[in-house]
Amino acid sequence: MSLLRITEIFHSLQGESNTVGIPTVFIRLTGCPLRCVYCDTAYAFTGGKKVEIAEIIVQAEQYDTRYITITGGEPLAQPACLALITRLLEKDFIVSLETSGAIDVSAVDPRAIKVMDLKTPSSGELSKNLYQNLHHLNPKDQVKFVIGSDEDYEWSKAILTQHKLAERCHILFSPVMGQQNPTRLAEKILQDRLPVRFQIQLHKLLWNDAQGK
Repeated sequence: MSLLRITEIFHSLQGESNTVGIPTVFIRLTGCPLRCVYCDTAYAFTGGKKVEIAEIIVQAEQYDTRYITITGGEPLAQPACLALITRLLEKDFIVSLETSGAIDVSAVDPRAIKVMDLKTPSSGELSKNLYQNLHHLNPKDQVKFVIGSDEDYEWSKAILTQHKLAERCHILFSPVMGQQNPTRLAEKILQDRLPVRFQIQLHKLLWNDAQGK
């Protein structure tokens, strides 16, 4: 049997990415090798329950939505995550994978949507970015920059240009809630005419929590 350690499976509105606002099933895997300063899901670092992939799919199917987001923690820290993604795709789900970008994504089923978080300086995990992952991005994939300071913004702009990211995939700029003024970030994006999507975590506006339940 293929087992994954799962923190939770829940149904909510997508709070981020290009499908924001769409009812989605979230499968949160346990464990993460990173410790970002702004992390809002530290409860997923440990614990969880081992669940067989077939049972995960049964739970996902009960919510009557085609949209599935596999998140964490860092989902790819568990190798069986790759099999889960493919099995869900075979069931005709639209699957997105939220990953830190610190683990090789080359083996991820290309039909899945990768939402890769490049770590900015204020995250405390800048050195963990695996830049070769950028070569495995498809046009439907997304790279997210979580911005908590002016330094983060300038760094993100430089990376955007250096790797020609807007030509590879969708780009998301997201303010750290309670740290980066979202209006100021939006104005800077407009001023610099960046080819990015500005996003605020919808679930935190609606429910003031990390899970969106």
